[in-house]
Amino acid sequence: MSLSANRQAMLEKLASLEAEHAKALAGGGPKYVERHRARGKMLARERIELLVDEDSPLLELSPLAGYGTDFPVGAGVVTGVGVIEGVECVIVANDPTVRGGASNPITLRKTFRAGEIALANRLPMVNLVESGGADLPSQKEIFIPGGRVFRDLTRLSAAGIPTIAIVFGNSTAGGAYVPGMCDHVVMIKERSKVFLAGPPLVKMATGEESDEESLGGADMHARISGLADYYAVDELDALRLGRQIVSRLNWRKLGPAPGAYAEPLHDPQELLDIVPPDLRTPFDPREVIVRIVDGSRFDEFKPLYGASLVCGWATLWGYPIGILANARGVLFSEESQKAAQFIQLANRSDTPLVFLHNTTGYMVGKEYEQRGIIKHGAAMINAVSNSTVPHLSVLIGASYGAGHYGMCGRAYEPRFLFAWPSAKSAVMGGAQLAGVLALVAQQSGREFSEEMRLMVEHQIEAESLPVVLSGLLYDDGVIDPRDTRTVLGVCLSAAHSAPVVGAANFGVFRM
Repeated sequence: MSLSANRQAMLEKLASLEAEHAKALAGGGPKYVERHRARGKMLARERIELLVDEDSPLLELSPLAGYGTDFPVGAGVVTGVGVIEGVECVIVANDPTVRGGASNPITLRKTFRAGEIALANRLPMVNLVESGGADLPSQKEIFIPGGRVFRDLTRLSAAGIPTIAIVFGNSTAGGAYVPGMCDHVVMIKERSKVFLAGPPLVKMATGEESDEESLGGADMHARISGLADYYAVDELDALRLGRQIVSRLNWRKLGPAPGAYAEPLHDPQELLDIVPPDLRTPFDPREVIVRIVDGSRFDEFKPLYGASLVCGWATLWGYPIGILANARGVLFSEESQKAAQFIQLANRSDTPLVFLHNTTGYMVGKEYEQRGIIKHGAAMINAVSNSTVPHLSVLIGASYGAGHYGMCGRAYEPRFLFAWPSAKSAVMGGAQLAGVLALVAQQSGREFSEEMRLMVEHQIEAESLPVVLSGLLYDDGVIDPRDTRTVLGVCLSAAHSAPVVGAANFGVFRM
């Protein structure tokens, strides 16, 4: 497969991805967007654009959330990491053009993930609120887990991480607790409506007659209840006040500052040429590394030992990093031991780790079992599990089986995890899984036709695509390979808002 063919395949995947991103950008569709604008209101992303510093990067998170489910792509909420008055913040903005900003189960998962990122990286959280609360048809999937939104806000506050709510419209029922739980609250004259129950429900419950303004309007909360800390005259004024609040936080990063850096010597456009469309075809991850790290300088660790896993040191945007990248897919005992030692060294020197996935998993077979692949793989997973320096994962090719775990997959709580359009992740490849099921069926005397085998293979291949996994919030987004350096730079900078301290202890390593 020529490099030009690799590029063409990647560009086709990117075009398909862009079509899905367009669905999220469209919100609730032209009808509801126009109705929202007719009320003199800005869209969620327009509010974010005016909130963040001019010309600063916004790293949007999970834009494809909801893909492949019964819920809209984007899940009716926009989340991301953006810079406000020089401070990196997690931003959560309801999209009121999607069912009035109501929360469905995917909305909750996306919001939970934003809270996790804020807490792990010590980032202030800014909520741009306009939501009617729970999406009632799916309430049975929302009500019980939904309380975690409020719990997470109070835990951020308890950890000394500021929380801010700017209320643009309704924040009713359970949603009233979002401003109620935040440290700083901005409300807008004649726009903000915050109450546990609206006038109709109050009438039903108590017989009391009331109107929205006296029940939960901005003027009432600013003058009487005290829930509003700041009183804005319009949306622009509210965003100005939000920026003002952040500017007064006196926020300081606790991690070390970056050093000087040089751009990579190799053209990042060439990242489109590296990964073949058939992931069974090997490629050298060093070709990726030299196109994303500072000055294309990579100091490799144990280059002649465990050659299927490339490990080494570099800097990215001036931040020191250790890199683990799969070279030929399979992880043997040597690769596992090499990884465990490297991760321990990174923790000893307080160095963040970047994992570049292209693995089919740990090697199987009698010889490898007898040589201790289980205990050596366990040592690698032990090291990953107990490492406390920031972990950033990028799935660039395959990420199958326990190799996904050893390379710090989602369950191992990397600070951020992104995928290239070329990535695939599952228990194993579709053909292998279908073959295993066929053998099991044959041994038990059950029928497993060629048609059934093909159906299973196609199902697994479809389920392992990055857009499907991103729809389920198993990554933080599918990115253009050419943006990898920028995305990792934003993530490293965000992670350094918190202390960067390696682990003092690990679990017992079997020898």
